[in-house]
Parts: sequence; C-alpha cells; structure tokens
Amino acid sequence: MGVVVSSLAVELKGVSKHYSNEIVAVNNLSLSIGQGEVFGLLGPNGSGKSTTLKMLLGLVAPTSGSVSVLGFDVGQHPVTVKGLVGYVPESPSLYEFLTGIEYLDFIGDIYGMSAEEKQQRISEYLKALQLEGREGDMISSYSDGMKKKIALISAFIHKPKLLILDEPLNALDPRSARIVKDILAGLKAQGVTTIITTHVLEIAQALSDQIAIMYKGNLLALGNMDELRQRASLPESGLEDIFLKLTGTEDLKAVVEALVK
Repeated sequence: MGVVVSSLAVELKGVSKHYSNEIVAVNNLSLSIGQGEVFGLLGPNGSGKSTTLKMLLGLVAPTSGSVSVLGFDVGQHPVTVKGLVGYVPESPSLYEFLTGIEYLDFIGDIYGMSAEEKQQRISEYLKALQLEGREGDMISSYSDGMKKKIALISAFIHKPKLLILDEPLNALDPRSARIVKDILAGLKAQGVTTIITTHVLEIAQALSDQIAIMYKGNLLALGNMDELRQRASLPESGLEDIFLKLTGTEDLKAVVEALVK
C-alpha cells in the first residue's frame, strides 16, 4: 500500500485515553503536525506525553477520537504506519544477546531493505556515531550511550517519514549529540517530520518549529517560541521560564530555601 498523500504528518481529533481505574491519561486532545516539522512535545511527568506517542504508534488504542499518521488511520492500518515511522523510546529495550551489527541487520530485514542499501546505511551510521570496531561486540557489553546510538540507527536506517524520539540525546556525548541534531536538520530538509520529547528544554527550544505543552492530560499551550512567550506574558524569556509558569511551578525559590535550611 502506498503512502496516502497528506499535508499532515500527524492528526489527532478529540483523542482521549482512559484506563480501567478511571485515570484520564489524555483528555480530548486535538493536534495537527505538518510534514517536515520538528515538533517538541513537552510536559511534566504524568502529563500524557508517553500515552500520546504510544497512540501514534498503534501501541495503545484511544478510548475515543481518531489518530492519523501520514494520512493513515492508525487503528485501521497499524502495520503500514509502523513501516513509515522510526521510534526511539527513552530507555530502549534491545536484544542484548545480539551483537550491534546483528541487531541492525535484523532491523533492516524487518523493514524489507535490500542487502546493499542495508549494508551501506549501517556502515555510514556506525562510522558517524563512532561505533566502528565495536559493532561485533555483544550489545550487553555496551554503555548506555552506545545502546542509545544503536537505537537511533535502528530508527533512521529505513528512511522513515516520521520520527518519534523520546529523550533522543540522553546519554550521548557532545559530538554524537551534535551529529544527531545535524541529522535531524538534514531529514527535515527532506520533508521528514520529527516529534521530540525532552526534559532538557534548551534542546526543545533549539530544535523545534512548534512546541506543545501538555499538563494533566490536556493540551496547555501550542505554538512557536514567540507565540508561547505571548501566551505566558514573558516576552523576553526562554522556554524554561515559560514552561514553569504555564504548568504552575514557577515559584521554586521558597521550595529551595526550605530544602537548604
């Protein structure tokens, strides 16, 4: 099945997710993300970010509403959607009994890549992320940073149309983090959409075209930096101050003073 022509990479309409114990993880979320955008999805712990990403991936079914990725209804076409998406969770679960090259070869096979393209792209990414010489080692012997690099390569390898990256720069050294940021910029120029979640707000501010802030399952704010500054009435501020004000946790001075007494 070919990709449905759509100007939107992601479209959520009135999406809610309730769990059996009556917890509302996501509440009536409507969101549109254009193709070629880098989109920052932010929020404190428990805000609904991870549930939203899992619904985009077809890993969690919404209680109500519709979820569309690249023109496909995720509920009706889950396998097609997964073939078009690259995903890196915050704490990737890799097959640690495989070597790095075995794992990436396996991922390439899952996506139906030709042997030549698979070998070329794996080689390029291993070299760029300084894993050459270690690709034959068991993943169980890798550091957290090396495991994150393998997870990133597995998300990039098949040239996805949508990347969903949860804390993608965690555990990376500065050189590798810069390479990943440059890769994302290059993919954006090719029309690839990236959704990033991160607790390092400077990263979100530097990379994102649009930023959504979720809080207690609701969409609290959406826009570019200028629009978020206007929403928070903080015309000269960075994303950290905006985030803290909008989520009601900006008054931290009294907390810190109490802790250091």
